[in-house]
Amino acid sequence: MQINQIINELGKESLGELIKVSTLINSSLDLSEILTHVMELTNRLLNCEASSLLLLNEKTNELSFKTATGEKAQDMKAFNLKMGQGIAGWVAQKEKAVIIPDVEKDPRHFSQADSKTGFKTKSILCVPMKAKGQLIGVLEGINKKENLVFDEADLSLASILADQAATAIQNARVYEELQQDHENLKKEVRPKQTLVGKSKIIQDILKMAGRAAQGDSTLLIRGKSGTGKEMLARAIHQLSPRSNKPFVCVTCSILTQTLLESELFGHEKGAFTGADSRKIGRFEMADGGTLFLDEIGTLAPETQLRLLRVLQDKEFERVGGRETIKVNVRIIAATNEDLEKGIQENKFREDLYYRLKVIEIFMPELKDRSEDIPILAQHFLEIYSREMARPVKGISKEAIEILRNYHWPGNVRELKNTIERSVVLGSSEYIVSEDLTTEIRHPREGATSLPSREGPSQLPSGNTLEEAEIRHIQEILVKTNGNKSKAAELLGISRNRLDRKLAGIKPAAK
Repeated sequence: MQINQIINELGKESLGELIKVSTLINSSLDLSEILTHVMELTNRLLNCEASSLLLLNEKTNELSFKTATGEKAQDMKAFNLKMGQGIAGWVAQKEKAVIIPDVEKDPRHFSQADSKTGFKTKSILCVPMKAKGQLIGVLEGINKKENLVFDEADLSLASILADQAATAIQNARVYEELQQDHENLKKEVRPKQTLVGKSKIIQDILKMAGRAAQGDSTLLIRGKSGTGKEMLARAIHQLSPRSNKPFVCVTCSILTQTLLESELFGHEKGAFTGADSRKIGRFEMADGGTLFLDEIGTLAPETQLRLLRVLQDKEFERVGGRETIKVNVRIIAATNEDLEKGIQENKFREDLYYRLKVIEIFMPELKDRSEDIPILAQHFLEIYSREMARPVKGISKEAIEILRNYHWPGNVRELKNTIERSVVLGSSEYIVSEDLTTEIRHPREGATSLPSREGPSQLPSGNTLEEAEIRHIQEILVKTNGNKSKAAELLGISRNRLDRKLAGIKPAAK
């Protein structure tokens, strides 16, 4: 329907009411609150005695009265309608709006509802509620006041209201699902998200994390890929007063600027091509909890500026929106980038840098905490043997020695992947040296190993660490037939990190 036609049918006053309606309905992510708003607005805008909203249960293919107004509103919630049953069931089945001026003359009327509740239904206006083309329920206006009848203007008004309500309900459902997924994920990963180690450096980090968890200061975690930056962020969240609220992660490097801003701040319908409906951003999802921004050094300058504003004012607008949204979120950021160099090259804002590093924690490489390798290996063994129902009791002394002396370019993530692989492919009650990959058992010439108990290992003359790493990456790519995702998994690093490393490899001279 064109906007001029809507104005002509509804009038400017009603159109103004609809704008207020849209703001009110979409101001909440609480489903029961949204339903209450919809019912109150239906009664007021349609000037009817009562109204009801029925939602479709896709499993049973029935409509249930989620909310209703009027004298017998509570009694209405006891009814379920099958698709095609009653006027509401017919509207849902046909996905067509109707006005029934005299329900007694309409054979579709479900008269049992009136007999059960004692409420006399005279006329009904009923419209389908659809979100993204999918039916989610129907909206009814019952008995126009002052003995008037529903007309086409009422139908247009109700249809627009139903569209607004459907989108808000769908957003609330998605939010509830995300919240539930988050709770389930917390229960699933909590035993794994423990910083394990007895080394002094890890114990110092744990003490600092415990103190930092009690405040709301922004925190910057720095360290190489695979050192456990996200794990530390989760640990801080779990130790904080926000632990019963969401912990939401965003990896800043994997999306374009437009999509990342949409992911962080959300967007309004029509904000850009493909924005078919309103989207709630991660800042809103994390309200009251913690937002973890990984690979913060890859943010575009415009996104850095928007983030700086949120850090300063605790407010933002969705992409394409005007409404200012306030949030109470603690920011924990992480990076393996040289932010100081980024500032010098005008790639990273200095003011944002100082806003992020109110508290700064450096995660060490695994090679710098070699005494933790046996403890970590046993920790991962217990996790994966339990998950995979494999009765692996331990790790042989020889295998532990090999693990302790390997250089672990992928850090803790690579060790975790190694133990998982060994549990899956191993054939005995213990992980033995033969269960480890050739790369770990026989490091290539030029690869750096940790000092052994017999004394420090020597790097062969003429080989740099960078050259050794390049050779290792190339060998793994050959082994995986060029499959970068598999190569990244074997290396214990992210696919994005591998792409950056490959981009820095110069082609060999011919």
